[in-house]
Amino acid sequence: MASTLCCKASSIVSSSAVRRRLPLVGAFCMLSLGLSNLCPALSSSLKTGCAQSLPFGPFLRSKFGNQTPAKSVRSIRMEANQTTVPSIVVYVTVPNKEAGKKLAESIVKEKLAACVNRVPGIESVYHWQGEIQTDSEELLIIKTRESLLEALTEHVKANHEYDVPEVIALPITGGNLQYLEWIKNSTRD
Repeated sequence: MASTLCCKASSIVSSSAVRRRLPLVGAFCMLSLGLSNLCPALSSSLKTGCAQSLPFGPFLRSKFGNQTPAKSVRSIRMEANQTTVPSIVVYVTVPNKEAGKKLAESIVKEKLAACVNRVPGIESVYHWQGEIQTDSEELLIIKTRESLLEALTEHVKANHEYDVPEVIALPITGGNLQYLEWIKNSTRD
């Protein structure tokens, strides 16, 4: 079955219309199959990739699985390393640049976060007090320890001009080891 698919795939790939779209097709395959299907060495440690049993998995592994990366990437899963702590990314919206700068600086000064990115020029559409509202805002992207979420939330509520400020936390499941260690070392216990 796999050889039949390979033959069909190579005849399809020879079409000039398909060749122009191959980068897009390749990206789709990477996203839908997961890295564990492309790199057998990773498949034992990564328990992801719901398409493990698809017939074209071996074909892709044979074409891409033996390539070695030019540069080794040091990344970790959060629960697998003792030099880091469970970390989160927190989103907070503010009404303007001045409010964003003031809140971001106070968060970092209090060591409630290692870093706050300020993203200007967002437009929020939301339902508030029975009406649809549209406002220009700035988004704060805050990197911190999971254990500081409650203190960070209270700090935002105490220093924000909105009645109900947005504080939404997302887990960081892995990443650059040095950066994750920096988050730990730049925040309070």
